[in-house]
Amino acid sequence: MKIPQNIEEIIEELMDQYLEDDRYNRPWIIGFSGGKDSTVLLTLTWLALQRLKEQGTPLTRQVYVVNNDTLVENPVIEEYVTGVLDMISNAAKEQGLPVTVKVTTPALEDTFWSCVIGKGYPVPNNSFRFCTEKMKIKPTSAFITSQVAADGEAIVLVGTRYDESQRRSLSIKRHEIKGHRLSKHPLNANTFTYAPIKSLMLEEVWWIINAIPSPWGFDNQILFKIYADASADDYECPTVVTDDSHRSCGQSRFGCWICTVVKEDKSMTSLIKNGIEWMKPLLEFRNRLSDNRNVSELRCATRRNGQAAVDENGHNLGNYTVEYRIQMLRELLQIQRDTQQYRSSINLISSQELIAIQIIWYRDGNFETTVNDIYNEVYGYDIPNDNISLQERILLEKACGEKQDHYKLIQELLALQKNKVLLMKKQGLQNDLEARIDAFIKEQ
Repeated sequence: MKIPQNIEEIIEELMDQYLEDDRYNRPWIIGFSGGKDSTVLLTLTWLALQRLKEQGTPLTRQVYVVNNDTLVENPVIEEYVTGVLDMISNAAKEQGLPVTVKVTTPALEDTFWSCVIGKGYPVPNNSFRFCTEKMKIKPTSAFITSQVAADGEAIVLVGTRYDESQRRSLSIKRHEIKGHRLSKHPLNANTFTYAPIKSLMLEEVWWIINAIPSPWGFDNQILFKIYADASADDYECPTVVTDDSHRSCGQSRFGCWICTVVKEDKSMTSLIKNGIEWMKPLLEFRNRLSDNRNVSELRCATRRNGQAAVDENGHNLGNYTVEYRIQMLRELLQIQRDTQQYRSSINLISSQELIAIQIIWYRDGNFETTVNDIYNEVYGYDIPNDNISLQERILLEKACGEKQDHYKLIQELLALQKNKVLLMKKQGLQNDLEARIDAFIKEQ
């Protein structure tokens, strides 16, 4: 199979750049989402490494394939990416290539559900996109920084293209240095970016996916079908490979299934129309969160820092009320339970996030309804809420006598302490305990 000249030139440029002498032997970091552009970027990089190895060139520069898992990825894409990453890791070992797979995740206190259901952040929109910083930039930047610390500098290979959009084109041109392949990274010091496929057209991207076999052994037709099923428009992906299965695949973008920044999740809607009907409750839940975002009754009159948050019309603009957070968790767990009847592997929220949410609720003074209560209610499990043992509870009751409010206070203080231990993070425990005691005194 003859590879077009412009694509050959990209492979040769990658080979040349890999062999460039530098004192740090700077590692390459490839952001891999599993989408068409990152797949093409890794494919061409892999082919460059294979050719260098065939020539007998030592491959001393490490290549990291970094996937950012937000923990709320579209389940269809998450399953696909997990399989691809596993094949990439195994193939790199078998072929003797210096390629290492890394998966980054947001810190527990920064996950989507910890922020929305735990802290009561309103779901993201164009003017309040906490998710980008907390769930994407911070985890990836932390990995990049760790490599910079280890190796002095690092080079991030990005799959952005001029053809993607006018905005992307302007961004690439703004950061690139004329006459140089590498540009300074906009966020990380001692880090450079390299965009080898920036000049590729969409037609060429799909040609590579359909015509060049995956060098790590994956069936690229699976990726093509995902795009085809998620296409919500009539745009055809032109390709040299002509096949009846190569129907319209659109330019759909995949991201978080719960994303409320976009007005409508066209890709998930199209996936449901094309047979993945078990995702319908997820889409409906996402739409409800979007519709309820600015409902005054569901928002507090203050922000989490106590600052007043009411507009001139008396509309509440603070964080979500505890009652609404409880409602959201109950609905989410019900959807997870029902979805698991079709796909048992689906977890919409992790047990660690449930613990984090409980800690945040305790800190916010919500001791009436626990995460444990809601989980038991939804799943029907008899999970004991055992902050202290039965013997300790009996002794405590006797010590408190008729002062049941004192018994309740001690239970709440113990709950705060235990959940800090569960997170293996005791920072702020004293402040939490003092705040709860102060609130108790004021209630008397």
